[in-house]
Amino acid sequence: MAKINQSITELVGRTPLLRLNGVIKRNNIEADIIGKLEYFNPNQSVKDRIAAAMIEEAEKSGELKKGDTIIELTSGNTGIGLAAVAAAKGYPFRVYIQDQVSKERFQVIHAFGGETVKLSEVPEIVESMEKNGPDFVECCKALERAVANEKNIWFADQTRNKENPKIHYKTTGPEIWEDTDGEVDILIACVGTGGTVSGTGKYLKEKNPNIKVIAVQPTPESFVSDERPDQEEITGVHPFENVEERYIPANLDRNIYDDWYEVNTEQAYSAARQAAENDGILIGVSSGAALYAALQEAKKIENKGKKIVVMFPDTGLRYLSTHLFKL
Repeated sequence: MAKINQSITELVGRTPLLRLNGVIKRNNIEADIIGKLEYFNPNQSVKDRIAAAMIEEAEKSGELKKGDTIIELTSGNTGIGLAAVAAAKGYPFRVYIQDQVSKERFQVIHAFGGETVKLSEVPEIVESMEKNGPDFVECCKALERAVANEKNIWFADQTRNKENPKIHYKTTGPEIWEDTDGEVDILIACVGTGGTVSGTGKYLKEKNPNIKVIAVQPTPESFVSDERPDQEEITGVHPFENVEERYIPANLDRNIYDDWYEVNTEQAYSAARQAAENDGILIGVSSGAALYAALQEAKKIENKGKKIVVMFPDTGLRYLSTHLFKL
């Protein structure tokens, strides 16, 4: 029977799992490392899930109406997902985006007809960053102040929008459980908004409370600063441990994860390159950070023979202008 999809939202999810045989052999480890390849989503990232879910739920509730402009603050992938769904549904889209993200992200959003505004171009956000540093949560609050007087806009607000963790509970968690036949011991994912860890981890722990959930954050030196103006960051990944409570994303359920790792940019780069060189997959920097954490877990004696599922949020093709795969 013919199957013709009517919208890109119908193509989201059901991404495959891949055992990283090459990485496993290279590191001589005795645990299974299994990647969840989220770049198989229609616009090559895990954020397609939340983009479709947030927009469709806002339409159902009446918060988002015909003629409204969708806006979001993002490091890139959520902006790309929202831009694509907005284009398919006929909404204007405007994204407020970090200045230093790869140029591919700007190009893709523009290709979908979206408008990009750098954070440095918004006085309220600049003021927030001078006061709080480049904190994503505080920048979102500053954006709300910046657009307070605008009409006919809908702020997706991925850090607080409950459709974010909910869609991972509904889809990502069940996919992992089904595709492993329930044989998963450890889940590892980076924390950006916290939705992936919280939603996926909640589902898996409800199926088996013994599943260990590990969250990943960047090291402090992985961020751009006055001392490191040219530092390449682990895009889209934010601190959640050893920071003030107000900086922690509202969608991160801190009761879900059992342990956490801190990874720097070079460690993330190294792991991502291993995946390319040994398993033929191009994954992004945050995927590399999660894989680095997975390698540390896999080397532990107590994890011999265990199945470690690692979330790979996006494709390495979004980072060709960075030093990730430099010649």
